[in-house]
Amino acid sequence: MLNVIRHGAPTDAPPLVIAHGLFGSARNWGAVAKRLAAKREVLAVDLRNHGDSPRGADASYPALAADIAEVIDANGGRADLLGHSMGGKAAMTLALIAPSRIARLIVADIAPVGYGHSQIGYVKAMQAVDLAAVARRSDCDALLAESVPEPSLRAFFLQSLAIGPEGARWKLGLDTLADQMPEIMGFPAIEGRFDGPALFLTGGGSDYVGPEHWPEIRARFPAARLESLPDVGHWLHAEAPQAFAAAVEAFLDATPVG
Repeated sequence: MLNVIRHGAPTDAPPLVIAHGLFGSARNWGAVAKRLAAKREVLAVDLRNHGDSPRGADASYPALAADIAEVIDANGGRADLLGHSMGGKAAMTLALIAPSRIARLIVADIAPVGYGHSQIGYVKAMQAVDLAAVARRSDCDALLAESVPEPSLRAFFLQSLAIGPEGARWKLGLDTLADQMPEIMGFPAIEGRFDGPALFLTGGGSDYVGPEHWPEIRARFPAARLESLPDVGHWLHAEAPQAFAAAVEAFLDATPVG
């Protein structure tokens, strides 16, 4: 089963499961999860090939959705589900395949479509790091800077670096992520529709979800509400955690369980 970080305690409300994006982990969601846990139990998961969860050669969205379903089944059988980016695609896939498991759905800055860009360059940058030469995070930061000039991105990637008595290692299944990148950038050709309450929360400065994507969202998620956070990009929960958490709280508080 996936590694789960629990926040808060069970209440009468369904638990909220949070699925992170590519290269992320449950730990990235600590501040947002703690705020959302004031009224419900929050279960932040490490998706497969990330964090402390198992590795697996299959990184397809049906596989990721099945992992999340296992967590939901172990925690009452029904949950609210929030996913960002890759985690949002996994969340949408589960909602389409097994809608009865999902009470309410929140999708952060992603659409149920394939994207033309790739993150393979970042995978290669991490694979190229000589971990034998890494004794401190600053060592890895310097090595990554050769191919990842943005300090904020390097800081994000370094959250998945573990340094222990046996040396440094990435807490990411980089070989599988590289091999499966076309699957990760795509979206599965699956039938289904989720008629329950859904919030599609986007970054006003992000180009991941535009008007051209709304017909596909509406076709698969007919009850979807579309809301944008101004002046933030794709990492809206990290750039504006308070505004992000407030929008999610408002949706959950105002929307009856589907």
